[in-house]
Amino acid sequence: MPSYVSHPAVVLNDLTFAWPDGSIVLQGISGAFGRGRTGLTGLNGAGKSTLLRLIAGRLRPTSGSVVVSGTADHLPQRLTLDVGATVADLLGVRPVVDAVRAITGGDVRPELFDVVGDDWDVAERSVAALSAAGLPADLDRTVGTLSGGEAMLTAVVGLRLRGADVALLDEPTNNLDGDARERLYDLVRGWRGALIVVSHDLALLELMDETAELRAGSLTTFGGPYSEYRAWLDVRQEAAEQALRTAEQTLRRERRQRIALEEKVAHSERQARKDRANRRYVPAAIRERKNKAERSQGTRRGLADDRVAEARAAVDAAERAVRDDDRIVVDLPDPDVPAGRRIAVLTGSDGREHVLQGPERVALTGPNGVGKTTLLERLLHGRAAVRDGAGADGPTAVAASGRLLTDRVGYLPQRIDVLDDAATVLDTVRAGAPDVPPGELRNRLARFLVRGSAVYQPVGTLSGGERFRVALARMLLADPPAQLLVLDEPTNNLDIDSTDRLVEALSAYRGALLLVSHDRPFLERLSPDRELRMDHDGVLTEV
Repeated sequence: MPSYVSHPAVVLNDLTFAWPDGSIVLQGISGAFGRGRTGLTGLNGAGKSTLLRLIAGRLRPTSGSVVVSGTADHLPQRLTLDVGATVADLLGVRPVVDAVRAITGGDVRPELFDVVGDDWDVAERSVAALSAAGLPADLDRTVGTLSGGEAMLTAVVGLRLRGADVALLDEPTNNLDGDARERLYDLVRGWRGALIVVSHDLALLELMDETAELRAGSLTTFGGPYSEYRAWLDVRQEAAEQALRTAEQTLRRERRQRIALEEKVAHSERQARKDRANRRYVPAAIRERKNKAERSQGTRRGLADDRVAEARAAVDAAERAVRDDDRIVVDLPDPDVPAGRRIAVLTGSDGREHVLQGPERVALTGPNGVGKTTLLERLLHGRAAVRDGAGADGPTAVAASGRLLTDRVGYLPQRIDVLDDAATVLDTVRAGAPDVPPGELRNRLARFLVRGSAVYQPVGTLSGGERFRVALARMLLADPPAQLLVLDEPTNNLDIDSTDRLVEALSAYRGALLLVSHDRPFLERLSPDRELRMDHDGVLTEV
């Protein structure tokens, strides 16, 4: 059941936040977070990242309040990294480290002592914390020499070192390989103080003491990890659905009885007209019978209407208790990929070829920085492989190559900022399906929750979740349909329900699939036919 937070670290009181253009992100949110570890979940666009920024004091509420017991420190979803900055900068300890070094070098300016305070051992503590996390323990090393995973872990270590009373992490496992995720999990297990983590990583959510969900204008807090919360929620939903069915049955019964009452009234009125026509009663008696019947019928109608209204209200209340979020529904056409058809060839740096054949599902895995994204880009764009480190993987992308044997390819890149911000949603999707009538394309877009006038919005005005759905629609609604889908970390920034829908869509796809992902539960649900692991030398090995 939902938990009562007796000694909260954060209290929200009727919190509302709207952007300057008037668009409301959060409205009337009340609740509390405890002093342990809390996993914050919710659908894309629910306002989770905005809530963290409000707690951290980086945004100010439009109305209501946020009360934090002590200090709050925030690590955003996307680190803004200056490749020329140092590890000490990323940890947030550079000013103190520099001041200590200056003092030990003979500089006795008072302001340096003010910077250091009591933190004379900051360098030693920083090196020890980095070493414990399995990270390079060189405070002067530049961020540009770290992989993306190492940079994120270093930033988390810095958050822990700074020792705020409330620490806030936003999707910290995005782009982390399996090893880096395990090291992050270790950091979280040993966390001291209040920790609020926005994540869709099920393994990370299982390490939480509490689970909070931001949904439909309310914050629900549960005393346990995500799996226990889901089990509790499933029981509640089963009860809510049964209550809805019962309420609907009652409403149907009351409506039938209301119709039957009208039939009786109509029968009575016909009989009265017949009596008048036959002059069966004297006029005074007829008027008295008519008035009495009208009073009785009015009372009975009023009671029947009240019962119907009460039944309708019960149905409305039961419907509100049932979670019925809009979901992506995808009915994919057959891309016609024969079992013996060669679709693509991946070649490791050792020259060994790995062929994707027929409707085969292949997972491409490996540590951060080995060049998986670079390999995909070179496969798709037909460029020779070089050791230039220009890919999204990091500075160590190495020689591996590939070639396509079909021109019907759909690509969902790791970063969806490749979409043309000036183009409308409809034009963006029509680019891949030029022969599909606009009306039919709008109907298909509705299955991706893009409806009505939203299809004419410029892509640049969309939220991150909306942009993802448009990118997914552009790929999956291509006509003719793609024979090969290439996806690079598709679950990054996806909420848990949207990940479920993506699994359903890909499971129904009957073409070839090449997938890069560090999300092991996601891969297991898709059940790839093969897994190719790439090492730092660019060698591809089937595992």
